[in-house]
Amino acid sequence: MSGHLVPQLVTEGEQARALRLEVRAFLREEIAAGSFTPWVDTWLTRWDNDFTKKLAARGWVGMTIPTEYGGHGRTFLERFAVTEELLAVGAPVAAQWIADRQIAPSLLRFGTEEQKQAFLPKITKGELCFGIGMSEPESGSDLASVQTKARKVDGGWRVTGRKTWTSGGHVADGFFALARTEPLDTSNRHAGLSQFIVDLRADGVSIDPIIAMNGSHHFNEVTLDNVFIPDDRVLGTPGDGWHQVTSELAFERSGPERFLSTFVPFEEALAHLRATSAGTTGTAPTQRTGGALGRHIARLTALHHMSLSVASSLQAGENADTAAALVKVLGTTEEGDIAETVDRLAGDCAADNPRLQDLVDGALAQRPGFTLRGGTNEVLRGVVARSLGLR
Repeated sequence: MSGHLVPQLVTEGEQARALRLEVRAFLREEIAAGSFTPWVDTWLTRWDNDFTKKLAARGWVGMTIPTEYGGHGRTFLERFAVTEELLAVGAPVAAQWIADRQIAPSLLRFGTEEQKQAFLPKITKGELCFGIGMSEPESGSDLASVQTKARKVDGGWRVTGRKTWTSGGHVADGFFALARTEPLDTSNRHAGLSQFIVDLRADGVSIDPIIAMNGSHHFNEVTLDNVFIPDDRVLGTPGDGWHQVTSELAFERSGPERFLSTFVPFEEALAHLRATSAGTTGTAPTQRTGGALGRHIARLTALHHMSLSVASSLQAGENADTAAALVKVLGTTEEGDIAETVDRLAGDCAADNPRLQDLVDGALAQRPGFTLRGGTNEVLRGVVARSLGLR
């Protein structure tokens, strides 16, 4: 395998380890105080501005943003330690997640000095929340087929189109919208796309909820009706949007949120297994289910090391797109497999552990989205195959 597919294995340093333990202690205190209840897939489903500001006050938001832009100038490996701890306990981190994970790195790479000064300090303080404006109702996984269009006018652009599956769009302050700014060139469909920083409270923006089958609401459809975007809110170079968007994907696809969305029910299942094995409570699971939990521990350990290695590559400024795609494919598959295993265990002991059953219900409700968001696994397998020269 090529080196860029499997980054060099790295280990966590003492500084990151100490930081991890500090975060862990903070989270134990917050849970004990009733600040939040651990849940499933909380980087997407649990939006809590106050909790985000608590994290920001401790320097755990905007960690990799340079100090000259209000950030903390820490490493991606240190940020990895913090985010993994937050996800492992199902903390309500959706309010800062998109802004911290990919909006800030994109601004640092492509933004103007004015844009960096305008947005990065507020992201670090937990005062500015973003969504993503890529997906569209008719585009599926074919991002290059976006129908949103932007036309040049005096002092800026007028943007018209629809974006869908915008997580947190109803509470976010803005998003980066991908739009076509030049006529479609069928010989190069990726050309002529641009990114715009859109204020989601601007005139011409309307946001409609997408209600899940279980009644939850975190997805939205955002309609842009001739929305004016000033020239100073174009991100990067007009026409270079495809390159900019794809540069975000290593940040979006490789983090621990791609394998820890169902970790809370998994941990509850392990606690139940320990209790029943000790004979202290409830119905013991079958040997087959117990063995499956052990296999998941091994897979999660491997995914932790893979994701940590991608964080190291990002820190070094290396191309980690293919490795990130691999983490996403394997990680989101594992999240779903965990949901199924824990569902079988919960079926054996539903009367003994209603908390476990609630978590399983939450995991199964979220499972369909695991392998879709951030690029379907089918598409990402193609990315990996092309990197290996197989397609």
